[in-house]
Amino acid sequence: MWLFGRKGPSGFSASSTAEEVTEGIDGTGLTAIVTDRFFNHPQFGKDDESFLHLEDVSVTAGASSGIGMETARVLALRGVHVVMGVRNMEGGREVQATIVKENPAAKINAMELDLSSMVSVRKFAADYNSLRLPLNILINNAGIMATPFTLSKDKIELQFATNHLGHFLLTNLLLETMKKTASESNKEGRIVNVSSRRHKISYPEGIRFDKLNEQSGYNGFSAYGQSKLANVLHANELARQLKEEGVNLTANSLHPGAIPTNLLRHNSFIGGIVNTFGKLVTKNIQQGAATTCYVALHSQVKAVSGSYFADSNIAEASAQANDVELARKLWDFSFDLIKRGGPVS
Repeated sequence: MWLFGRKGPSGFSASSTAEEVTEGIDGTGLTAIVTDRFFNHPQFGKDDESFLHLEDVSVTAGASSGIGMETARVLALRGVHVVMGVRNMEGGREVQATIVKENPAAKINAMELDLSSMVSVRKFAADYNSLRLPLNILINNAGIMATPFTLSKDKIELQFATNHLGHFLLTNLLLETMKKTASESNKEGRIVNVSSRRHKISYPEGIRFDKLNEQSGYNGFSAYGQSKLANVLHANELARQLKEEGVNLTANSLHPGAIPTNLLRHNSFIGGIVNTFGKLVTKNIQQGAATTCYVALHSQVKAVSGSYFADSNIAEASAQANDVELARKLWDFSFDLIKRGGPVS
């Protein structure tokens, strides 16, 4: 990543690692939820890596070795109690064991969560709230990329359902817990949506409200861009509402950076180029988790809300992502979708 090592106003750059951007930060007493990425989605064979996230890496021994794990590891290293929301509980337990082996003082747990299923999201939130734990930080990190056209169990286009709607519902179900925690602890709560620079390359209309579940005109990468655009719009509208309400919570979105994956395994020529030169322009896992950890923990981000980050600095999102009316329309649209599955509070 040496080609893009210039530091921004924060003092960090694309080359900064998650440990570097959180050095000296004491997260003791904070509790965070991190939703994790597992590419072996239940509706696809676990060996089908054609939709691996470009900001993730492959998994080994069933456990994630991507930015979700690194985010959880570094937060735990700084004293945060981390609860990982994972679809693959076997993998989640392996991640937990790996982190605790390295850091015996780590407080880390895994709970089952499938973001593509509203039933699973509701169960996770209910189970979490029943534990009476505080919640200072919610990191909406899980996602899939460029899947073939598929509908979720709730009959919603899979990438939109997993990357946006599941997190939208999860955030709503945990929001009162976060507000209560912020009020009682007098500590700022932070909601972090892991988006992508691909939010700038969605469908021409941004969000296909009237054609969301239509196979006609579907494009896997455009649908991915749509879901990542939704992540930014969600954070922006949530930030607006939180400011209006006057609660001590912030909401931001970010691009973690590109990490080489097996995404291009079906194109050996392009894949070979990426494998040869990719390290010059892409990040490793430690660098890929940096912006997430920065936005979640760093004092420089205190009171910053409704912003988009990249390389641990405030960055410029697309015009569509900054469209206030589009954000409000998406909020109402998403709320209507989740209401069909039951109460949201």
